[in-house]
Amino acid sequence: MATANLTNFITSFKTELARPNRFNVLINPPGVLLGSGNYSRQLSFRCETAELPGKTFMTHDQKIYGPVEKYPYQHAYNDLNLTFIVSGDMIEKYFFDAWLTAISPNQSYNFQYKNTYQTTITINQYDVADKLVYSVDLIEAYPIAVNQLDLDWSNDGHHKLVVVFAYTYWNVNTSAQPIQIGRAHV
Repeated sequence: MATANLTNFITSFKTELARPNRFNVLINPPGVLLGSGNYSRQLSFRCETAELPGKTFMTHDQKIYGPVEKYPYQHAYNDLNLTFIVSGDMIEKYFFDAWLTAISPNQSYNFQYKNTYQTTITINQYDVADKLVYSVDLIEAYPIAVNQLDLDWSNDGHHKLVVVFAYTYWNVNTSAQPIQIGRAHV
């Protein structure tokens, strides 16, 4: 019986399993970061860890009669963490520091208009044959935190810079979606 269940489980997969190490992140720098366009490709190679975004519904409880039921009323998107390997010239740290300064200059503390500093970030997931199988665009994305880099005499490793991004929403942009979304007919 157990062998049959294992066989059924294995044959339920029509393709290889999705691998978390098959991805890239594309950041198109906003116009406010003049001269930083050439870093986009470099940042793509340096992004060591990323997350595919999730979506949550905010709900409210309602009890009319019987058990309490939850009803959705709004979308909620969590902040997204990207971790970058830092090169010897620390250009990644300079880049994200400049982006934060463009959002709110250190001298004035006046936040700029969102349309000047937001951009689209694309996260691509590939299969084991390097074929694109899933892709999302983070719409109106911008960094809200550039985490510290710890210095340590006893560590001979390399810096990893964690940057936290906020975004308005995300879209799946994979051209061949296996599931079609439509309206249910009642």
